[in-house]
Amino acid sequence: MNLYLRYFDREILVTNVDDAIAFLAEIDEIGMNPALERDIRDYAASDVLYPKRYKVRPRIYFIIIKTEAATMQDFKEKKAIHTVVGEGAKPVAPVLVRLNEERYGWYEGTIDFKRVQLVPGTGKFQYRDTHFMACCKAESGLDCYNRIVDHLSQRVDPRSQFPSAKGKNFRFRYLGDCK
Repeated sequence: MNLYLRYFDREILVTNVDDAIAFLAEIDEIGMNPALERDIRDYAASDVLYPKRYKVRPRIYFIIIKTEAATMQDFKEKKAIHTVVGEGAKPVAPVLVRLNEERYGWYEGTIDFKRVQLVPGTGKFQYRDTHFMACCKAESGLDCYNRIVDHLSQRVDPRSQFPSAKGKNFRFRYLGDCK
C-alpha cells in the first residue's frame, strides 16, 4: 500500500514509510521528531484505511492517506478506490452507490429532521428534532428518501429542515420485492 502526503501545495506519493518520513523531514515547519516518526510508522503498519491528519500549529495540518494508486495521476483521478472487506463479509459499497442502486420493492426509510413547532405557552416557534420512519414502494434508496420528504413537506411547517439523503440522518433498508 502506498502513502500520499500533503502539506499545503507540497505533495508526494511514496511506496514506503521511510520515503514519507524523509519527505516530512525536509519541511522545517513540521519539526520531525522520534514520537511523530513512531506514530507515522504505526499508522502505516495498521489496518486503518482512514486518512490521518497531524497538527503542525493551530489550524495548520498535514495529511497522510493510504492508497492503492501506483501513480500520482491515478490517485488524483481516484482510480484506486478500495472497498473495505471484513472476515466473511461482503465488500461495503460507498453510500452513493447503495443510495442510487435501482431495486424496485419495499423500503423502510428513517429520517431525523428539524421540525418547526409552535410552543403553546409563548406563541413562538422552535425547531424540534423529529424522528420519522415509513415503509414505501420505491425504485431505490434515493427514491425512498424523496417520497418520505415529499410526504412530510405536505404535512409539516415549510420552515422545517430536512437532511441530505447522503448524510447520517437518513437510513434505509430494502425489505423485499413488491407485487
